[in-house]
Amino acid sequence: MRFFAGLFALILCLPMSAVWGIAAAPEESGEAGFRSLFNGTDLSGWDGDARFWKVKDGVIDGETTADNPTQGNTFLIWRDGEVDDFELRLSYRMFSGNSGIQYRSKEVSKYVIGGYQADIDSDGTYTGILYDEKGRGILAKRGEQTEVDSSGKPTVKGSLGEAAELYKAVRPGEWNEYKVIASGHAFTHVINGVTMSQVIDNDPKDRERAGLLALQLHAGPPMHIQFKDVRIRRLKLEDRKKVVLVSGKPSHGWGEHDFPAGVHALRKCLDQVPNVAAADYYEGWPKDPSAFDNADTIMFYMDGGSGHPAIQGDRLQALDALMKKGVGMACVHYAVEVPKDKGGPEFKEWIGGYYETHYSINPHWVAEFKNIPKHPITSGVQPFKILDEWYYNMRFRDGMKGVTPLLTGFPPDETRKTEDTKAHPGREEIVAWAATREDGGRGFGFTGGHFHSNWRDPNFRKLVLNALLWTAGAQVPEGGVESNPTEEDLTVKLRPKPAGR
Repeated sequence: MRFFAGLFALILCLPMSAVWGIAAAPEESGEAGFRSLFNGTDLSGWDGDARFWKVKDGVIDGETTADNPTQGNTFLIWRDGEVDDFELRLSYRMFSGNSGIQYRSKEVSKYVIGGYQADIDSDGTYTGILYDEKGRGILAKRGEQTEVDSSGKPTVKGSLGEAAELYKAVRPGEWNEYKVIASGHAFTHVINGVTMSQVIDNDPKDRERAGLLALQLHAGPPMHIQFKDVRIRRLKLEDRKKVVLVSGKPSHGWGEHDFPAGVHALRKCLDQVPNVAAADYYEGWPKDPSAFDNADTIMFYMDGGSGHPAIQGDRLQALDALMKKGVGMACVHYAVEVPKDKGGPEFKEWIGGYYETHYSINPHWVAEFKNIPKHPITSGVQPFKILDEWYYNMRFRDGMKGVTPLLTGFPPDETRKTEDTKAHPGREEIVAWAATREDGGRGFGFTGGHFHSNWRDPNFRKLVLNALLWTAGAQVPEGGVESNPTEEDLTVKLRPKPAGR
């Protein structure tokens, strides 16, 4: 066993707590950092075939019968987000049949899921194993510690005990607590405090680093299972930086403020960047309560002002706690605008500046960026010019402390409509900037992004992609982030084009 543990630690060059994703005590023994994914009342956030899934007596109830069978395995899918590195805890009660917990999985067709599964069954044959649904099959039986090689074949490297002996920890027909821990490409299944299986997946073709969470009802004889107390604690990604992208709802005319389409395009670009993981949320503040818990940086691209999602309720306090941990923040276009008395002081601290109503201004003009300063965010960015609603005259930190201008241009004087902007005719204005914080965090403000079509411009796009890496604390490649999004990448979430456009 000692040799086996050392071998796996050497494989990943990580301490064993990181290899198996097991947090050190005392946090492992408590509930610190866990977020509930089930409200105990209805299936909000979950999606499945209503013929089989419901909430009964405060628990998730899945059942097939002889009169109401499922033709194939069917799943209740958590739709509020995806899971990457995490510890999941839930309780299950199995009455009959075969079930499981899907994680880092993909939807193959409507309510059909493929990927990693923490198995459950009523007779104990499969409970605790790691099964690759619609994939490579069993990756570890109960009691096994395995390593999956580059061809997808698992090899047993150690033992956790005899399968029958381990199964004695399970209480058939009663409530059992299942833990699923995923850290990097290492997975651990624990039932009632007993480790049932462990896997390290070294198969680059079929392993997954993020995906859907779901609960299974198996095809075949009638089956019945219940779940409750579903909660998750996200784990920091040890081998890459995580960028969380949040879009607002579309507004304005077609192709303007099409925030979901912009976030989708950036996500597709980031998916091609080594050592970066991206998560995307759409049309407002994430419903996923754990969305920001292991983020290295957060980007907001949405309508702002008094309706800015980040200033509603206690969200400023929640963001402040993240910023104090050194999490980065990037705000694009209207997302840089917040009220001066609610959000203004915070945004000045977090990203270096903000748009203040009646002080800043938002005209459309062709900005020509002739002199690109040297900064990691400007790596590979060449001089360019482009029409956008370039806001300017931001309310920056006093003395520009810690703030570095990145894009500056000369707006036409006729665009100066506020009293303060009228007082500075001919002045070069800052429309993109970087900021550093005393807590070690980094911020980025970018006032362009009104027109969705501008994401096609490689310099426009590269600056923002570079900024996302930089605010996350990742190394920006020499020459910047290269990207070549397809037309589908750019338009899949774009609103339908009106007739005549």
